[in-house]
Amino acid sequence: MSQSPAAPIVERVDARHLYEILVDGRPAGVTAYRDRGEQRVFFHTEIDDAFAGQGLAAQLVQQALVDVRESGKRIVPVCPYVAKFLKKHAEFADITDPVTPDVLRWLEAELG
Repeated sequence: MSQSPAAPIVERVDARHLYEILVDGRPAGVTAYRDRGEQRVFFHTEIDDAFAGQGLAAQLVQQALVDVRESGKRIVPVCPYVAKFLKKHAEFADITDPVTPDVLRWLEAELG
């Protein structure tokens, strides 16, 4: 009998400012952020082509946003995928802040 694959695992990697989704122990994608005070500013989400079409981006972002809530932080969705996800998931509206010119200038300086 063949073993069914393990469920994907999402881990926060603070040293690299990202959440990573692992499938059978292999990195499958990331959503990157920078912290600005009490805000976690998400600016990029990417799933490896080898894992495309499996719904991993949604799982990754969902678990990342749950972690943001548990951490007592707020979400700023600069990343288009995170912004799109939030439009479909109103349960995070209470901890979502708008993307403002100030946030964008700050992020540009952070990322150099």
